Amino acid sequence: MTVHNLGEHNSLMNKFISEIRDVDLQKDTMRFRRNIERIGEILSYEMSKSLHFNKSNVTTPLGAKEMQLPTDQLVLCSILRAGLPLHQGMLNYFDGAENAFISAYRYHEGDQDEFEVIVNYFAAPSLEGKVLVLADPMLATGRTLENVLKALKNHGTPAQIHIVSVIGAKEGVDHVQKVFPENTQLWISAIDPELNARGYIIPGIGDAGDLAYGAKL
Repeated sequence: MTVHNLGEHNSLMNKFISEIRDVDLQKDTMRFRRNIERIGEILSYEMSKSLHFNKSNVTTPLGAKEMQLPTDQLVLCSILRAGLPLHQGMLNYFDGAENAFISAYRYHEGDQDEFEVIVNYFAAPSLEGKVLVLADPMLATGRTLENVLKALKNHGTPAQIHIVSVIGAKEGVDHVQKVFPENTQLWISAIDPELNARGYIIPGIGDAGDLAYGAKL
């Protein structure tokens, strides 16, 4: 798997990352969602450079211009609910893409540190021969993405898989490298060094779903 860690280079995205990490700015939920959306736009732009392009003639009021335009059929698949703002940022750029949504959540039995990832809802078009883009804002242990990959198998074999994440942990990145196809590409804004006992990224941002949409029971 090829890892594109955009956080290794200085860019305006650092401002958006710093704001979603800031415990005080996180209180503004609309700003938090918009920053995740902006990060999704930046990651989409960078990812677009790896897609296939063909020459196409465009007619203007004053003539014609030959341009290189993208040709891949994309399916954007987001993990509910935390992935929704990231999905919207990607859709702002890949507005012709098909869309898929999957529910995957951690279940801590008896509030123990150990957990299992439960997938209980999936809606998607055929993935056969298409470019699948998985949007998961927090790549912590990597087990959620692993279970999502298993759930996708009955929907066809994509020609290419891209993973788009905002913040990941090194352990999670290492795990998806082991379980995803070799030609998978990961586009990520920052990779943090460790996980805590409950599998949350340190320093991370906290629970992205709660920060975007409010605490759950």
